[in-house]
Amino acid sequence: MTTQQRDRWLVGYHLGVTALTLLSVLNVGLLLGQWGPVGVERQVSNGLLVIFAIDYFVRLARAQNRKIFLIQAAFDLLGIIPMHPVFACFRLGRLVRLIRAHHLFWRLGLDGAWTKAYHRFIYSTGFIYLFSISVAIIVLSAFLFSVVERQSLANSLWWAVTTATTVGYGDQTPHTAIGKIIASVLMFGGIGFIGLLTSTITDFFTTQAQPTTPAQPEDLTALLHKIDTLTAKVDQLQAQVRQLDRHR
Repeated sequence: MTTQQRDRWLVGYHLGVTALTLLSVLNVGLLLGQWGPVGVERQVSNGLLVIFAIDYFVRLARAQNRKIFLIQAAFDLLGIIPMHPVFACFRLGRLVRLIRAHHLFWRLGLDGAWTKAYHRFIYSTGFIYLFSISVAIIVLSAFLFSVVERQSLANSLWWAVTTATTVGYGDQTPHTAIGKIIASVLMFGGIGFIGLLTSTITDFFTTQAQPTTPAQPEDLTALLHKIDTLTAKVDQLQAQVRQLDRHR
């Protein structure tokens, strides 16, 4: 396969992923808007889940550095969790990476401070790690709660979210001893990681909002003094070089 053919295949593949991602989000809206039993929407959701799961594990197997891949594709992993249809919305993170890979913001003249701030917020602050761990704790707790308390995955996920965020509506509560242990672990994990996640978001926007501190007159005076000292030393070195040249 030539380079041109490979590029065409890659563009076609990315266009297909984009179409399937938008279809996933649209299908989520249809599922959440249904008040009665769902049929075709559920089948479409399951089919898309299988496609994105296969795509994820194939890319993971072909990745040169799997550790970096797991970090960069954290939202892709969240998008194939078969817990609730709303998790398909995490697949939108794939579109953001495709936009950056093809430099669409740069082509449209939108590249600059916004994209740098986005990258700094997602990766440099550790947001992606904390968010992934928080979601993993909530999903695992919801799954275990569903098995132990014999609740649906949707109700268990709702219970896990309200418990981890310390809202606690009380409509879903554990009744077994194991369920209470799961709830206790989730409470401590929710307070820890979700608290760190919230503080990370707050610190980022607080830092962004702070104006740059202007240089003080004392700092400028000290800098000028150092420049004068350095200039004097350079002049002395030049004079010594001239004397050496004359002696030769």
